[in-house]
Amino acid sequence: MAPNPILRRKREAIVREHMDSENRHEFDATLDTFGHPRYELIATGEVHDGPEEVMAYFDATRRAFPDQRNELLALHHAGDAVCVEAVVRGTHDGPLGGLPPTGRAFELPILALFIFDGDKLVCERVYFDSRTVLRQLGVARDPFSLTGRIGTIVGHPLMIGRGLIRRVTGR
Repeated sequence: MAPNPILRRKREAIVREHMDSENRHEFDATLDTFGHPRYELIATGEVHDGPEEVMAYFDATRRAFPDQRNELLALHHAGDAVCVEAVVRGTHDGPLGGLPPTGRAFELPILALFIFDGDKLVCERVYFDSRTVLRQLGVARDPFSLTGRIGTIVGHPLMIGRGLIRRVTGR
């Protein structure tokens, strides 16, 4: 059940300020939008819980992508969440974990669930396809390109062989 109109407006204002402050790189303001700061990145399995971990996440991602920004495409209200469809963009100009900067840009569609406890934001849970980013940064291959297909054949010969046998035998 969707929350009442007053709660909806308050939650929406929190989400918009959260996203805007990320774009301004004012991460103290972003932290202030939370009742309890927590990020869950579903594609990578990362969880950043608490102010120190979340600030470390901001530092690491903005070191890797100093121009990172988001664009809100759509916002939807649910019982205990605000669902956001957005596009995140940036340029890989700094190290990301063990990956040196590639200088390449990325554009990533995401779905972010902003989870609330009443009027307090308690988690941002982000769904995205990590392979999309890695392909755009030049560190993963498009599986349908020639080099991607060769890589699949070399890396997975048993799977490819079984698929060919099934195709030939009709099983």
